Amino acid sequence: MFLRFLGGRLLGTAPVLVILSVGVFLMLHLTPGDPVQIMLGQDADPGAVAALRAELGLDQPLPIQYARWVANAVRGDLGRSIRTNQPVTEAIVSRLPVTIELSVLALVLSLAIGLPAGVVAAIRRNTSVDLASTGLALVGVSLPSFFLGILLILVFALWLRWVPPSGYTPLVLDPLMNVKQMFMPALALGAALAGIVARLTRSSLLEVLGTDYMRTARAKGLSEAASVVGHGLKNALLPVVTVVGLQVGAVLGGAILIETIFALPGIGRLAVDSIFARDFPMVQGVVLFLALVRVVSNLIADLLYARLDPRISYA
Repeated sequence: MFLRFLGGRLLGTAPVLVILSVGVFLMLHLTPGDPVQIMLGQDADPGAVAALRAELGLDQPLPIQYARWVANAVRGDLGRSIRTNQPVTEAIVSRLPVTIELSVLALVLSLAIGLPAGVVAAIRRNTSVDLASTGLALVGVSLPSFFLGILLILVFALWLRWVPPSGYTPLVLDPLMNVKQMFMPALALGAALAGIVARLTRSSLLEVLGTDYMRTARAKGLSEAASVVGHGLKNALLPVVTVVGLQVGAVLGGAILIETIFALPGIGRLAVDSIFARDFPMVQGVVLFLALVRVVSNLIADLLYARLDPRISYA
């Protein structure tokens, strides 16, 4: 039954990816600007321009270009960068560790901040602790990630001089410098999700605290902390898992701005540079990769439901 459900979900994602690929392909090719002119310059010889367009396949009709790109993408070949002539797959793989590290740190920080804040706010309902937690969560959700990133640079890098304002050092070369450089980007990227997790955990746990099995747990002599952690939190995490699974794609999308602000050599920075250079194959490959990650994260969130709630069936 599980394999049948998994196969149905995978088949259901195919039309989504097709529609997304068509939209991205047409959107990029209909935007002003010619990548060949950008590569050769505005005063380039028309013959050289025509020859390069033919070499890159840009002189073919759009349906043929799209069909060729999809056929190659199915085989794992996303083409070559117009700007650097590097294979798109190779460029994405080389930038992937930075984006993965940033996204994982942002998710870890958001859960480390949001879950305890939501639990404490639910247990201490309508107290000053609850008001402070709710207020901070609202600030985190309201502030755009790029604006929060600029504020963090201003405070921690320029005023206090605790961390460098930008740059990236691999973890294997200098772990301490890596932590210093990745702290502000991860906090800026994960603040909104931390606020969402805190508010959702609070509201969900408040519903669970009033159920019969929680009153039974207290009547058996369990402390408030033991009953919440051992019985209530697991059921309260169901909507949190859904939101976190859906927000993985948003975190990767937000990495585009954060990596640009903090000069991190990840996939987001690669996408921005490729957009400015009208590098169609690179932008298409990056968007397709991010879409696949989002689809997979949503699928994983669905599968985790059965682990958290045995009442859920895949029939």
